[in-house]
Amino acid sequence: MSDKNHHAHIIVIGNEKGGTGKSTIAMHLAIKLLNEGFSVATIDFDGRQGSLSKYIQNRKNFCTQNNLHLGIPEHYIVKPSSDYSKIPDDLNRIHNLIMDIRNQYDAIIIDTPGNRNYLFEAAHQYADTLITPLSDSLVDLGAIADIDIATSRVKTPGHYADFVWEVKKSLASNGKSYLNWIVCGNKISPTRSRNREFVFSQLENIGKTYGFRFYHGLKDRVIYKELFLEGLTVLDMNQPGLNRRMSTSHLAAKIEIKNLAEFICP
Repeated sequence: MSDKNHHAHIIVIGNEKGGTGKSTIAMHLAIKLLNEGFSVATIDFDGRQGSLSKYIQNRKNFCTQNNLHLGIPEHYIVKPSSDYSKIPDDLNRIHNLIMDIRNQYDAIIIDTPGNRNYLFEAAHQYADTLITPLSDSLVDLGAIADIDIATSRVKTPGHYADFVWEVKKSLASNGKSYLNWIVCGNKISPTRSRNREFVFSQLENIGKTYGFRFYHGLKDRVIYKELFLEGLTVLDMNQPGLNRRMSTSHLAAKIEIKNLAEFICP
């Protein structure tokens, strides 16, 4: 029987831009929490593209084919409606889903679309923690702030930072005074560059002003793409029966994931 006083911590992976590796972070964080004994549900709000859903299905298929018993989160899929008149019904359905399951799990992880639509906006309204992955590019930085490169001064907030500010105001009006917003580097080039140093230094500088914590995050590693096909994560390599050799890249990636998880949930 679920405890009616227990509510899952809801973690939303969001950025108003595709290709930043949201599904990779969502999956690894889910497996990290499962391995530590927490109950976890995942919801794919990007049901049309369905990267997280494909990742989890690959994991189920791999476990079945190889008679393995790896941790798999309970998974739910939300697909956008093409009929605008049905959007209010969709939003009610989403609300009922989250209210129904939030007493059943310790954590709910929501993966969002890479473009702003009504599902993207709705997901943010349930966040206790918001994780925004960014690459080390000026294009990604622009989603958070428009910065004059010559003077390093912030000209205006970026479109996503503006959106998160509106989310924070909405949450505060509903009694949630604090949103744990984390911006983390993802798909980072393994080699140092002036561009990366500029982007990261700017994010560290504006974090307090915009109300987020910045973490350098995960490097761009081929192993993440390879593991996706089997539904595996770098946290699975030492599982009994898997018989996978841990490379130095696996070990480094595992440390990165561990550090990211501890930064998100100390």
